[in-house]
Amino acid sequence: MAKRAQDVASITTAEVGLSDDLAMRTRRYLITMAVRTLCFVGAIFIDHWSRWVMALLAVFLPYVGVVGANAGRERRGGARPESVTGPVLPALPSATSLRHTTTAR
Repeated sequence: MAKRAQDVASITTAEVGLSDDLAMRTRRYLITMAVRTLCFVGAIFIDHWSRWVMALLAVFLPYVGVVGANAGRERRGGARPESVTGPVLPALPSATSLRHTTTAR
């Protein structure tokens, strides 16, 4: 028996990888289109008032599927990354002060 993969705690605010995001959107689109196909077939073969609900779903689900699939890589919530300030470093000497020290020797 194979072990199930355990959920890993996220300790970063990094976005989901591009391939994972694309796979998730593709899966969502295919599920929407499968439901649409079932609604279309149901609207043809069912002789009940629910036929019209299925027909409406078959018409509008492609719009929902395409909009969901084209939804870009928005942030999925979480905290905004904090800005990090580095240590204060001393300024480099200017070119004129370097010229004065080399000519004085």
